[in-house]
Formats: sequence, C-alpha cells, structure tokens
Amino acid sequence: MFVDFRDQPPPPPWPPAPPPRRISRREEKVLTWVIGFNLLMLLFGPLAGSSVIDALVAIARG
Repeated sequence: MFVDFRDQPPPPPWPPAPPPRRISRREEKVLTWVIGFNLLMLLFGPLAGSSVIDALVAIARG
C-alpha cells in the first residue's frame, strides 16, 4: 500500500512553457484589413441596412 520513494532521485524539473507564437507580417496585414473593414461596416452598415429595408417595403407596397 505504501511505496517508499526516499531512495529515489527527484524527478527532473518541468520544461518551461513554449512562448506564444507571434503572427507573421502577412497575418498582421490581413488582421489590419479585417479590423479596418469591420470599423467601416460599423459606420456604413446601418445606413445600407436601412436602405435595403426601405427598398423591400417599397417593393411590398407596390
């Protein structure tokens, strides 16, 4: 039931965690474009959405 580990050497230390991966120059460029597009759509999206809804209402009315 009991195992005596006093005569055993201590285990080796844990290896350090690898550093997080950095994004490449191309990935950084794509991320910048995606964020820029999202910010642009944040401004113009509601205007485009309301005009589409207005067009659908106008078509429905005849």
